[in-house]
Amino acid sequence: MISQFFVLSQRGDNIVFRDCLCSFQFNLSPSIFHHSQNSSLIFTPLTADRGEVQKGSAETFFRKVKFWKEDADGDAPPVFNVDGVNYFHVKVAGLLFVATTRVNVSPSVVLELLQRTARVIKDYLGVLNEDSFRKNFVLVYELLDEMIDFGYVQTTSTEVLKSYVFNEPIVIENAHMPVGPASIFMHGSKRMPGTAITKSVVANEPGGRKRDEIFVDVIEKISLTFNSSGYILTSEIDGTIQMKSYLTGNPEIKLALNEDLSIGTSDYRGSGAVILDDCNFHESVHLDSFDVDRTLSLVPPDGEFPVMNYRITQAFKPPFRINTLIEETGPLKAEVTIKVRAEFNSSINANTVLVQMPLPTFTARVNFELEPGAVGHTTDFKEANKRLEWGIKKVVGGSEHTLRAKLTFSQELHGNIMKEAGPLSMTFTIPMYNSSRLQVKYLQIAKKSKSHNPYRWVRYVTQANSYVARL
Repeated sequence: MISQFFVLSQRGDNIVFRDCLCSFQFNLSPSIFHHSQNSSLIFTPLTADRGEVQKGSAETFFRKVKFWKEDADGDAPPVFNVDGVNYFHVKVAGLLFVATTRVNVSPSVVLELLQRTARVIKDYLGVLNEDSFRKNFVLVYELLDEMIDFGYVQTTSTEVLKSYVFNEPIVIENAHMPVGPASIFMHGSKRMPGTAITKSVVANEPGGRKRDEIFVDVIEKISLTFNSSGYILTSEIDGTIQMKSYLTGNPEIKLALNEDLSIGTSDYRGSGAVILDDCNFHESVHLDSFDVDRTLSLVPPDGEFPVMNYRITQAFKPPFRINTLIEETGPLKAEVTIKVRAEFNSSINANTVLVQMPLPTFTARVNFELEPGAVGHTTDFKEANKRLEWGIKKVVGGSEHTLRAKLTFSQELHGNIMKEAGPLSMTFTIPMYNSSRLQVKYLQIAKKSKSHNPYRWVRYVTQANSYVARL
């Protein structure tokens, strides 16, 4: 299916490289070896009949991605072709996972393989970054050998691979953790431990002990579009209940959701009801009592996996309100005023808030004015693509922040400035907050004894998938 698999750093360094094809190799897959009369195994040699990919493919790929010219405002697509070679790639935790082939294969299958490979490696290493790969390259290659044979997928199950993988991971310290959405739980309170981010499924605690615990994360990515008056035009939530289990003995667990949860075309419209447009479940989930009391039963496999994916298109309260005003103050001048108000509780903070806004093409200079006493704010004018950027390190619930930007143009605008600027977009991460009100009511674990009491962690996070305000 694929010819090569490699992982590149953000600088283009080749961290892991596996050539799945060679001029002559033995395939030990059970489907192609045969038992002779004396019960000895006869291995069928396979040749690289799918066409070799050149050895410099990693350099070719990185140059193409870094200097992508076909779309000046966008990044390279996940699939593209260079000189007859198909390149598939996904970016996970700042690393590029890439597969190549010369044959016509399903892009969705290869992209899913790359995502699952990244997830399995993260399960075993505990964290995905360049340092963890370099310190655990033997374990990574052992995993790749078991997952992909002659370019064909054998298994991507973390639980199945535990029977074939024997190397122990070298744990990476928190100081080397990458910055990103996954790290939001690292520095929180006791309600939000970060050990699930850095913990391997095969590594024990110091002293050989294994801490029994299970993590359930309700992650929601919201998409909202506001009109010029601040009214919501479109709204959608893409959510997932993610689980990572470190329970010994694989006990059965029960996960209870809102009793007033409604799915699809149900007529239930109680006060505060959570209405899902559609949802799907992991193969390990049993739905025997789900229709009765909204309880999911399952025996969690090792590693991280999505228990349930869901989508909501009903109206919900937006976490932020955005107001934007643009005024012409002279023949070559204008002023932009942006107000951002946090609509959530004051006990919750939003992290890594970034507001971006395209400006008119002839914008030559921008002077920024922040509110008095503003801390943790950054402003920038990206002259190359004429874009305003306003970053806020932390936004406390209920607070309001204002930015004024004075624009200077290189020539007079002949038209409506409102048509030349915008729309305004926003990205953010809000720990311990979910827009849909979907909740895990309780997490019950089948006890092996009275003294057996594993740790249970339930965490919530909301992220902006597409948060856009028209001017």
